[in-house]
Amino acid sequence: MAVCPISITFAPMKRILFICLGNICRSPMAETIMKKIVDEMGRNQDFEIDSAGLISYHEGEGADPRMKAHASRRGYRITHLSRPIRERDFRHFDLIIGMDDSNIDRLKRLSPDLETDQKIHRMTDFCIEKVVDHVPDPYYGGSQGFENVIDILEDACQGLFQWINESCTPPNS
Repeated sequence: MAVCPISITFAPMKRILFICLGNICRSPMAETIMKKIVDEMGRNQDFEIDSAGLISYHEGEGADPRMKAHASRRGYRITHLSRPIRERDFRHFDLIIGMDDSNIDRLKRLSPDLETDQKIHRMTDFCIEKVVDHVPDPYYGGSQGFENVIDILEDACQGLFQWINESCTPPNS
């Protein structure tokens, strides 16, 4: 069972934005996995799922070819084109989920107010089986790094979906 890291009231449409540094590996993979889970559960109409990067260096590019290849082997098709996070994203999305502490710190610095800060969370806080504190960036690693990232994201996205659909009480409440 996923730890419920927050207490939040969702509008009928749940809006989730996944964030990593360049938006070409981890966050588009998280977006793709979450969309597949939502689709398999017949809940597409209830969710808006997107991803963005903290930098605009890769804007308009597709996902890293290595991530796409590893994703494809597991039945995923990443179609997202990279984009940087925008100020309006902080108002629009219910949850803004970073892949590591560096992402979280930068998101909090970019966040326009304290209310928006409450929307920012670490991806691994939703893990069910994996005991990890971040989703490592596979960009400079080998094949096993991409496989590890997909393993972590599958676990965390399943936990996130369960958390959204259950009435959870956050820890320490």
